[in-house]
Amino acid sequence: MLREEYNCRLILEEFADNPFLPLFYKEPERFAFTVELFFMTERHEQMERSLMNQDLFKEFTIADYTFIKTLLFASKNLPNEKFRLFQKMFNVLNQSLPKPDLLVYFHRNVDILLDHIAKRGREYEKNITGEYLTQIQNGYFEYFRNILSYPIVIIDLNTVDFVSNKNHYEQVKYLLSKHYQPGVHRVSLMV
Repeated sequence: MLREEYNCRLILEEFADNPFLPLFYKEPERFAFTVELFFMTERHEQMERSLMNQDLFKEFTIADYTFIKTLLFASKNLPNEKFRLFQKMFNVLNQSLPKPDLLVYFHRNVDILLDHIAKRGREYEKNITGEYLTQIQNGYFEYFRNILSYPIVIIDLNTVDFVSNKNHYEQVKYLLSKHYQPGVHRVSLMV
């Protein structure tokens, strides 16, 4: 919606191309390293391709993920010894990517996320648990607390449907247009 309105560049995560994802959901211990390594290389390649080749006709870029997602998921999915190796590779790749001007985290309660996953109907996602999603959310929040170099805006969307409700969409746009100091800012929409 923002891309159409502002004619900006949009980067959407290409997760469906990961052939190891269905295997990971069936046997997480066996396929965690493979799935995370594939995601890391694919995300890096996509981000580098998109961000390093500036489009003179686009004022800014919006992405539905940030590269740190790679490390946060890996920290929850990999055993310590494999995570340390993964982290070393991540740190090398991460050096070449620019930091965001603004990171926006749309937060929803886990029960709402589980409902959305069920409605999406992807067979390989049917065994995702609330406990796993809580671990992922907590990983994001732990990371956010340590970022002081750019602003992070956490927007509570539990009662918000900005796709169907134009007023909600306008409120999200307003929050995105504000100036934020570096660090974490938590906001809720008035609905």
